[in-house]
Amino acid sequence: MALFFALPLLLVLAISLATRRTYGGVDWIFTLVNYRDALDPLYLRILMKSVLLAGVTTAICLVIGFPLAYWIARQPISRQAIWMLLVMIPFWTNFLVRTYAWMFMLRTEGLLNTWLLGLGIISHPLELLYTDVAVLIGLVYGYLPFMVLPLYAVLARLDRSLIEAARDLYAGPGAVLRRVILPLARPGIVAGCVLVFVPSLGAYLTPDLLGGARSMMIGTLIQHEFLVIRDWPLGAALSFGLMLLVVLCVTAYVRWAGNLTGERIAEAGR
Repeated sequence: MALFFALPLLLVLAISLATRRTYGGVDWIFTLVNYRDALDPLYLRILMKSVLLAGVTTAICLVIGFPLAYWIARQPISRQAIWMLLVMIPFWTNFLVRTYAWMFMLRTEGLLNTWLLGLGIISHPLELLYTDVAVLIGLVYGYLPFMVLPLYAVLARLDRSLIEAARDLYAGPGAVLRRVILPLARPGIVAGCVLVFVPSLGAYLTPDLLGGARSMMIGTLIQHEFLVIRDWPLGAALSFGLMLLVVLCVTAYVRWAGNLTGERIAEAGR
């Protein structure tokens, strides 16, 4: 942990407090100017947009992933491994190759527009590539398995007798889902949301390829500061600030979910 986590983190912190040289590089003259510059309204708008896209990505992955994980968990044990293998298959292909495949599908002359035009659903091609919609599609596709896996791990261990008992007590499907399944699946929901939100917030490749210059996220901005403008101190300040924001968001979310679980348990006890 000291070698691979603490030391790199301290290095980023040190660079974020340094001064940029005229033609790139770092002078070890410590200052807080980089953090002041990181609070520029333009950068804050990009950060808020990144948080919004990451939040929407997490919500969509939860809406899609929970029914999928629950359905797989209810299959015979001999078939569950096959369905989970199908969920994992995309990981066997390089993420860059899969992103290029989405570029081929979403471009104006791509597969999706060709199908829609052929079916007569649209009269002219849709501008999908290099938009926020394309970035959202790419993020959901890329991180959906990270939502399904922890949910399946929890739902597969769910005692079905609890569901049967709730039905014997005249609970409808909605009540069973709300009062039995969701509270018991909360650890998987929390883990899945964290595993999707954190990498989505700092994503670089998907916004860069599917969003282009029209849709910049904080990860793309940090890469731009490091490799294009060569302002390492400002890029490090943005990176360190992003890490702090992620830690605060995840901590607040986990505490909120834990408190909510405790309230549900107390309510059930009463």
